Amino acid sequence: MMRAARRTFSEMKPRTRFVIKTFNKISPQGLERFRPEMYRIKPGEDQPPVAHAIMLRSHKIQDSDVPLTCRAIVRCGAGTNNCNVPRMTELGIPVFNTPGANANAVKELVLCGLLMASRGIYEGAAHMVQLHKDGTAHERIEKDKAMFGGRELTGKTLGVVGLGAIGAAVAHSAIALGMNVVGYDPGLSVEAALRLPSGDMEMASLEDLIEQSDYVTLHAPYIKDVTHHLINAELLSKMKPDASLLNFARGELVDEAALNERYESGGGGRYITDFAVSEDLYPRPNVISIPHLGASTEEAEANAAAMAADTVQLYLETGTIKDSVNFPACSLPARDEEHVHRCTVITENRPGMLGDLMSVFGEANLNVVQQINTSKGELAYNVIDLELPRTADGKVDVGEFGTGDFDKLQAKIMEVSGVKSTRFISDWCPGTGYAVKVDDRIIGIGVDSPEQASYAEL
Repeated sequence: MMRAARRTFSEMKPRTRFVIKTFNKISPQGLERFRPEMYRIKPGEDQPPVAHAIMLRSHKIQDSDVPLTCRAIVRCGAGTNNCNVPRMTELGIPVFNTPGANANAVKELVLCGLLMASRGIYEGAAHMVQLHKDGTAHERIEKDKAMFGGRELTGKTLGVVGLGAIGAAVAHSAIALGMNVVGYDPGLSVEAALRLPSGDMEMASLEDLIEQSDYVTLHAPYIKDVTHHLINAELLSKMKPDASLLNFARGELVDEAALNERYESGGGGRYITDFAVSEDLYPRPNVISIPHLGASTEEAEANAAAMAADTVQLYLETGTIKDSVNFPACSLPARDEEHVHRCTVITENRPGMLGDLMSVFGEANLNVVQQINTSKGELAYNVIDLELPRTADGKVDVGEFGTGDFDKLQAKIMEVSGVKSTRFISDWCPGTGYAVKVDDRIIGIGVDSPEQASYAEL
């Protein structure tokens, strides 16, 4: 691969475009939010050598999909199980999602699932197809309806496991239908709690919820070794004999072998799921498998794409982190001053790290106008505004490093032990100014086309 000619920032013309690499069909309502003067959209199969962010839906992303220039990955949806999040964290790449964008779409399908679990709608419709084929529909319709009797939802108890945007929306709608609602969420945030029906639902342990409920609906995230087979044999044994289970979150939340044992031993109720099920479960008449339609509405896809586009633009242009699954939330209002330039630095989260970083600017005799440091797990994120005045000829004064040369400053930052990546955000180089450290190699200073195209080639 031909190496790009090395240029310092002072030699570069102002860059006005970021490249967004897309996988899957992204709703036009989302892509239209990218300003054409600032962004270029490239489908993933085009394999652009330079991409500043990746936008996707269901595509399972590999290292070969991620160019070394990539600063961010954003999924148009809530789940991120199609992305190796620990690997991206290791590489210093924030992964964003769009929580709540498809909440209404999924909620409506859950309500449909509740009705299918309580009434013989699915079976009755299949029966009518056969009667019409036989030419006996008009003759048999009244005689056969007794085969598909059901029960009403009003007065029944719904257990909601997971009270994020979708779970909260389901709880509200269930209460409106006259149901009693019991909730469980050990990780309930203050923001999520404020979305819940005030005074109209009770909270319980998972075990108590299972024991009380006529219907249980799952809206918990899938986290390996945490929520894998959250609904297991022990909990299934505590369900009411005719209680139904709804899974519109992730298939792996349910131990299907244990569920099959429940039905084998005479247990009733229905399993309504938005995912494929095991061969043992599939033939059972009380199992209804839907082809992952939860977020498959025009409105949900448009909402998710628009939210994803806004999130990634905010990060690329200002360094603000919102709705990331692996990075801490972070926002620092911009200083509306021409001589203030923003730098973001991703580091290890350890004592003394911030001091080591600040010492670089002190040694260069640069004034830090404002800064913020946030952390999550083993990772810390810093947004730093530096006072870098322009000289009479329009160049940027980089303190002890002279004028117009960001490269030397960035190289000094990257030399600090524990620094993973740096990025300069300025009117001079919105799409450049990125460096990343991989296996103690510093890649990309002042150049937007590193030697290797992707992390898979390192």
